[in-house]
Amino acid sequence: MTQPTLDFVACTDPAGGHRMAYWQWGDPAAAHVVLCIHGLTRQGRDFDVLAQALLARAPGQLRVVCPDVVGRGRSDWLADPMGYQVPQYAADMVALVAQLQARQPIARLDVVGTSMGGLIGMVLAGHPELPLAVPVRRLVLNDVGPAVEAAAIARIASYVGQGGRYASVQAAADAMWQLSTGFGPHTPEQWLALSVPMVVPAAARGEDGRRKLDGEAALGDGSVVLHYDPALAQPIRAITPEIAAQAEAAAWGLYDHIRTATLVTRGAESDLLSASTAQAMTQRGPRARLIEFAGVGHAPTFVAPDQSTVVASFLLD
Repeated sequence: MTQPTLDFVACTDPAGGHRMAYWQWGDPAAAHVVLCIHGLTRQGRDFDVLAQALLARAPGQLRVVCPDVVGRGRSDWLADPMGYQVPQYAADMVALVAQLQARQPIARLDVVGTSMGGLIGMVLAGHPELPLAVPVRRLVLNDVGPAVEAAAIARIASYVGQGGRYASVQAAADAMWQLSTGFGPHTPEQWLALSVPMVVPAAARGEDGRRKLDGEAALGDGSVVLHYDPALAQPIRAITPEIAAQAEAAAWGLYDHIRTATLVTRGAESDLLSASTAQAMTQRGPRARLIEFAGVGHAPTFVAPDQSTVVASFLLD
């Protein structure tokens, strides 16, 4: 399979519900599911290279499922932007796993989470009362932990929701690279491949940046805008030092409840997951294995073969 299939799952929220899109690679009848959850402003196609690396290593044995978290990609947007937080995201993943389980029973469920996706993964693995259809067997936390550096949050808050209109996909890719050099070295071709799913035609958006209603089609000039709901920024900008401290304490509590085998991957130059937090994660909770990638900040993309091999070996060996 050279391309994933696109599907949707119905999820609940206080405003009446939404659909979450997900991309599925591999054999839909496979009993081993690898759930890959992306970062804050990203989308499920971020994992194309990793998914193909996993399938090459275990052909015919895997379903690799990569959701577009609500507000991103092909998923619906929330009526209330303050719902763009981890509890809603985790509830949506519970609904997704239930749908996957109903369609074909899951014998092994692994989770790979980058940044925000890792925080969601910590809830799935560490919340003892979560109604998850299948327990998490192995967990990869990619450049994230219970403690997130305040400077990184400020950096992210400075650009989320600020993307404008770009004349072309290449122009958007160039602009995104200026904000994403922490991802580490990528060839122009690799970066463009990561960037194509990050944009949609500008004609699909109204003046306020929100999606136009069905039937409001307009002729476009070829320009593009970022895929996600600009209102994702609202919960981030509402974070106070007190809220951050409470969230960190709760996250450590979740982490300490994790009993599944856990791998922490860290960009050696990360400004979000500090070296001291990463080391602490090896000493408490699941006592994670830690691997750092030189020349990379926040966050490794698993496009480089040495990065994808680390993840594949942990999940499949």
